[in-house]
Amino acid sequence: ATVRNDCSITPLTPSPSPVAIPRMACPFSVVVAIDFGTTSSGYAFSFTQDSEAIHMMKRWEGGDPGVANQKSPTCLLLTPELRFHSFGFAARDFYHDLDPEEARHWLYFDKFKMKIHSTSEVKDQSSSVLEGDEIRWVITVPAVWRQPAKQFMREAAYLAGLVSPDSPEQLLIALEPEAASIYCRKLRLHQVLDLSLQPITNGLELDESRPFDSSFRQAREQLRRSRHSRTFLVESGTGELWSELQTGDRYIVADCGGGTVDLTVHQIEQPQGTLKELYKASGGPYGAVGVDLAFEAMLCQIFGEDFIQSFKAKRPAAWVDLTIAFEARKRTAAPGRANALNISLPFSFIDYYKRHRGQSVEAALRRSNMNIVKWSSQGMLRLTQEAMNELFQPTIVNIVKHIEELMAKPEVHGVRFLFLVGGFAESPMLQKAVQKSLGQTCRIIIPHDVGLTILKGAVLFGLDPTVVRVRRCPLTYGVGVLNRFIEGRHPRDKLLIKDGREWCTDILDRFVSVDQSVALGEVVRRSYTPARLGQRKIIINIYCSATDDVTYISDPGVRKCGTITLDLPEPLPLPGAVGGAGGGVPERREIRATMQFGDTEIKVTAVDVMSNRSVRASIDFLSN
Repeated sequence: ATVRNDCSITPLTPSPSPVAIPRMACPFSVVVAIDFGTTSSGYAFSFTQDSEAIHMMKRWEGGDPGVANQKSPTCLLLTPELRFHSFGFAARDFYHDLDPEEARHWLYFDKFKMKIHSTSEVKDQSSSVLEGDEIRWVITVPAVWRQPAKQFMREAAYLAGLVSPDSPEQLLIALEPEAASIYCRKLRLHQVLDLSLQPITNGLELDESRPFDSSFRQAREQLRRSRHSRTFLVESGTGELWSELQTGDRYIVADCGGGTVDLTVHQIEQPQGTLKELYKASGGPYGAVGVDLAFEAMLCQIFGEDFIQSFKAKRPAAWVDLTIAFEARKRTAAPGRANALNISLPFSFIDYYKRHRGQSVEAALRRSNMNIVKWSSQGMLRLTQEAMNELFQPTIVNIVKHIEELMAKPEVHGVRFLFLVGGFAESPMLQKAVQKSLGQTCRIIIPHDVGLTILKGAVLFGLDPTVVRVRRCPLTYGVGVLNRFIEGRHPRDKLLIKDGREWCTDILDRFVSVDQSVALGEVVRRSYTPARLGQRKIIINIYCSATDDVTYISDPGVRKCGTITLDLPEPLPLPGAVGGAGGGVPERREIRATMQFGDTEIKVTAVDVMSNRSVRASIDFLSN
């Protein structure tokens, strides 16, 4: 174990448990939420004076047949000079239309989390001119993201000009499954599909007359027809589903998105309807993109990885065409489907393969011995039900396994509802698998407009950030301090002799422990003193650990994750001191830092105790 040189601080006033402080409401006129998804992105907003109406983004230009384009694909196009060109459908379509040789010089990104900025629609619907400080922005992130990723999103929002770093309270970071949970509180029974009421055999309903997902499609069609206003009304209180819940009832929200599955467990607190997190957020990289990657791997198996990589580089527009064609067919894949799914191969794929390999695509399929993929004389790949299962199963198995493991935890025992949300929750393949594995354990609920659940919930979170009253800490956080050295308890390699006194160095002074419940507004206070007179800055390293079974910051699994910086103003002159002379010995200066761990981000403030003046305090998780 090594002795770290930053452990020269002794806590003056340790606080073993967090204490509560009251929260102040912020006077915003409008809340704008931006949901950055791996596959698609969107925004919605609501005016605080009419908070039951959530206005959705206008329909984007472009779009794909058969897809409700309430969101735009998360695609970014940069010019050869690395300047921004376009985003969403515009980026995808412009890139698609470029000459193949010219396209090689442009930079096209898709399926990544990215920022957009647009306030024009809000201005159109507002009767008065909105000032920048009247808008509260909400940006969504996966619940499993750690503090550095959240800080990265916040700083990117500052760079994009959404808000100023001097007004950090104008921007909230919302956790995606938490936002979905907040929206689910408002649901009425006609706004959901209850899989518990849909017994199935072999992928068909019991009467075997309609496909498993038909009622879901009917609901979606009805919703699409009523979408002209782009405005959704939500309940002023809680919805009908919540009337079935009693104080202490638990439920899971599984956010199944493009890149990840994100799980959160909440307990309802009646009658106020606030929420309490029961178990730290969990999840993994098991999103719908896994199906896309499996399809690409299947193409590599049939046509050769070198050919696919060459085709992507030399015919980028055609590759985009192929991914769009697969995405459209992927959405229609359902269990028990008798006929194959046809995916059109672009002509340039067929032509490029013949030039590259000197044989036809059909010959490649025959040679690959992959019987689950056939060739159609109309220029299409025919994916049998077995092929679709092979593409979906690895991702779906991981999602179901993850939910089952969570439900086995003692803290989660007795869950009554499982809400499936996120774009991938629209997939009948996923719905069937979840129903088959978990349908006997709890009621499985899917909101009709499932792809927009997080977006609408993020708006509701911006209107009332206090709705989630208690959260669980994802990690143990603390700082390294000196304590009096006790022979026999502390190891000799931690001994530090300073001013004739024996100290034990590297001891972890915990702020909070992993999976500890911390209520909103609760704070942890610590007091620190500068090491020398005239010091203008105190920098304190923060350490974290995934377990609580640690004693020293040098223990395995403990790592430095950030820093707290306290800027010290000039000390005020002591009473009775004239011209800097007299007045006795200066008192030991005390800086009291206050940290909040119950919010979606960790926050810190500080005060100079002697003068009661605020001290500029910041917490940085990106310096590592």
